[in-house]
Amino acid sequence: MKIALFGVNMGPWADPAVADRVARAAEDAGLESLWVGEHVVLPEPQAPPSPLPPTAAILDPTVALTYLAAHTKRVRLGTGIIILPQRNPLVLAKELASLDVLSAGRLLFGVGIGYLKPEFDALGIPFEEKGARTEEYLRAMMAIWSEEKPRFAGRFAAFADVQAFPRPVQKPFPEIVFGGHTPAAFARAARLAMGWYGFALDLEATKKCLDGLRAACTKEGRDVGGVEISITPPIERERLVLDRDSAKRYADLGVDRLIVYPARARDEAALMSAVAETAKLAG
Repeated sequence: MKIALFGVNMGPWADPAVADRVARAAEDAGLESLWVGEHVVLPEPQAPPSPLPPTAAILDPTVALTYLAAHTKRVRLGTGIIILPQRNPLVLAKELASLDVLSAGRLLFGVGIGYLKPEFDALGIPFEEKGARTEEYLRAMMAIWSEEKPRFAGRFAAFADVQAFPRPVQKPFPEIVFGGHTPAAFARAARLAMGWYGFALDLEATKKCLDGLRAACTKEGRDVGGVEISITPPIERERLVLDRDSAKRYADLGVDRLIVYPARARDEAALMSAVAETAKLAG
């Protein structure tokens, strides 16, 4: 079981000095990866399904991970997730290729389609067809990353007779992980990704999602064993992170990576405690 941390661009992590020290502590403790989330803007006032108050500090994913890359050497760096339909695919491809180069090939590219309509409205991006737009943008990014003569023609993106260097260190491109808990998300992971990420899922919900993912892989003629499964458990209410028995139960379901979210850690000391407790899950 790979053990990781989520939320490393939020809350106390938004202080660069704290982020530096805690990231190095996480690497020294043997954590496998650090993951960021994304919301470019948040609705004000907060209303469901918005997950955070409008004043929540959230650093940009690629900027935050590039900073952490400069302060670490081995720990992998994951976007969990980037809301792809809100991005220009070529600009994002350049940013992520740069991050992969600067981190010596440590990027994990987690992708999602988004769910907050006010966020899309504020950015001037249609909320409708966001799933189709996501898939097309991703294929465009794969092309610019990997083709000798990159070319793409789609409904939402098109280019030819251009190049973008440097290419990512990882070949043909960084590991792609699809997020989402719907049949459409499972199908995207089965078609396009090396991994799938389920957020805030308890054991029962994880099992249900894995059944859906297996069905999608079967439909695509793919072995679900070739899809790396990452899960963030629900936020613990009585402790910073989940206990080792719960971690084992996730492993028994077939989970490959636990991405723990210590959301109750409000300062550096609490984050350091969360790192130490999370590291124990790998034992």
